[in-house]
Amino acid sequence: MLFLILFLLSISGLFFIRKILPERQIVLIDADGKPAYILPLSEDRTVSVQGPEGTTVVEIRNNMIRVVDSPCPNKLCVKRGWITSGAVVCLPNKVAVTISGNDGNNRGIDAITR
Repeated sequence: MLFLILFLLSISGLFFIRKILPERQIVLIDADGKPAYILPLSEDRTVSVQGPEGTTVVEIRNNMIRVVDSPCPNKLCVKRGWITSGAVVCLPNKVAVTISGNDGNNRGIDAITR
């Protein structure tokens, strides 16, 4: 019985800590393979990013991101809508918007393509 009580207290402590100390999330915006912005996800703002095809407009609001406008022909990045995790990529304009759970300083290479 004592073991069960201690186990339940441990589990409830994990949920309590996650609520009090949430992971700091940031938005990483790359243009043509180079970092353009590193912004906190908690700060509402709109930024314009210059890519090879023109300007892509990214909006951060209520801990979500979306691409508002982009010069690409099919606008798949705009149609993606609001996201709370993952990434939105505009391939024609070479702009990538990613939500990350760290401060962006340890961004290693995942893969190289040619």
